[in-house]
Amino acid sequence: MGDTKSAAAARLALPLVIVRLAIGWHFLYEGWIKVVDPGWTAAGYLESATGPLAGLFGWMASSTAAVAVIDVLNAWGLTLIGLALVLGVWVRFAAWAGVALLALYYLAQPPLWAPYTGPNEGAYLLVNKNLVELCALATVALIPTPGFPWRRLRRRAEPVEIGPIPRRQWIAELVGAPVLGAFVLAVLKKHGWTSFDAMPAKTAPVTQRPGAFPAGATGTFRLASVSEVKGVLPYATIGDIKVTRMIMGGNLMAGFAHARDLLYVDTLVKAYHTRDKIRETMYMGERCGINTIVVNPILSEIMSGYHRRGGRMQFITNCGGNDPMPLVRKSVDHGAVSCFIHGGVADRAVRDGRVDQLGEWMEGIRKMGVPAGIGAHRLDTVRACVEAGLRPDYWVKTLHRLDYWSARPEEAPGVNPRDNNWCEEPDAVVAYMRERPEPWIAFKVLAAGAIHPKVAFRYAFENGADIICVGMYDFQVVENVNLALAALDGPLVRSREWRA
Repeated sequence: MGDTKSAAAARLALPLVIVRLAIGWHFLYEGWIKVVDPGWTAAGYLESATGPLAGLFGWMASSTAAVAVIDVLNAWGLTLIGLALVLGVWVRFAAWAGVALLALYYLAQPPLWAPYTGPNEGAYLLVNKNLVELCALATVALIPTPGFPWRRLRRRAEPVEIGPIPRRQWIAELVGAPVLGAFVLAVLKKHGWTSFDAMPAKTAPVTQRPGAFPAGATGTFRLASVSEVKGVLPYATIGDIKVTRMIMGGNLMAGFAHARDLLYVDTLVKAYHTRDKIRETMYMGERCGINTIVVNPILSEIMSGYHRRGGRMQFITNCGGNDPMPLVRKSVDHGAVSCFIHGGVADRAVRDGRVDQLGEWMEGIRKMGVPAGIGAHRLDTVRACVEAGLRPDYWVKTLHRLDYWSARPEEAPGVNPRDNNWCEEPDAVVAYMRERPEPWIAFKVLAAGAIHPKVAFRYAFENGADIICVGMYDFQVVENVNLALAALDGPLVRSREWRA
């Protein structure tokens, strides 16, 4: 009878070890990517809880300190449980810990009352992936499976005779080590590491065959690392706000690409910038040293969520519409450190002879307790405000060269029907702003991507901009920071004294 039980256990051991290794791999990867991602947080998952413990999870999400502790426990709990399961160390303890963690995930968002929406993977009734994995892990915990033979190795040092070990059991006990090695290799490959034996093949010249894809279509894109940033951006001040000399612009995140006659680009940009991608881009900017972003008020809720998740980049909003004040209030309520009147709104107010209303809006922003700015695309807007006695805390004025091929400002000055230039008189702007005592944030310095930042950044700083606002994708942040540093650290001949 004993031999029969031993044989049955031996037959069962290897399948259970495979289950343990699969779940361990999953836990280890889910945990490790959270550990290495500074932007990850459980706050969003807690906030969206719908189960019987939704109130408790919501309370946790409302506390920054609680979220910080939960993030650490979650990320490292998954990692250590996964590592123990893969290596076969303290298997029962790790399995029960995993069961507890999966039970919390299940209770946070149980698939109990979800409406039927058709046969769609992910729409469940009572049973979901968390519950399936929980049951499998409970089985691993209840039925002993071979792990790494620590005790057996210790016994070999003792003068005790050990009988032969079944081959199947040795396989089950030692398989965790190569699986862990495969996991490490897979993670490195997934995140861009190239093995030494593959390097010559990747760097060898490619012979283009007729009809084949161009080399660029099959090339590998490499996202620059934060470690490649070559310095620290200097700071300026707006009122009592400390901002970096280069700040991020939010047009691309809101889906405003200004792509001239390429009508699909706005839609493409919106599809790229999911909420997670927006937060990822801001975390990238933050880690590269940028401390401020200018956003449309429609993104203010995303910004407040980003701050609840530990984000530190402050934001300024460009408020527009027929009455910007509701957007100002919304922005300040969500944590904006400053607001300014959108350039298009200010241009229109000046054109319609309503400069005094700009002054009322500016004072309304100040009453909210934050610095107030005025934006402008046209130099006439700034002139009219100055002549009316308006003194904003800062100007947000376009500045870029006009030597890019699609500019053509002579076709319709002041109207810009082609959406292809935003600063029609750069020399006049430079001359006029030279006399303004207020800080100047220059925007559209790249002419919506028509001018290379290496040229545009130096041009803006040399011609009087105190701060430049630059829209950028996540993969451009490192390069832009380095180019701004090169412009600021190099021989910079300014036509205007620093005002900020």
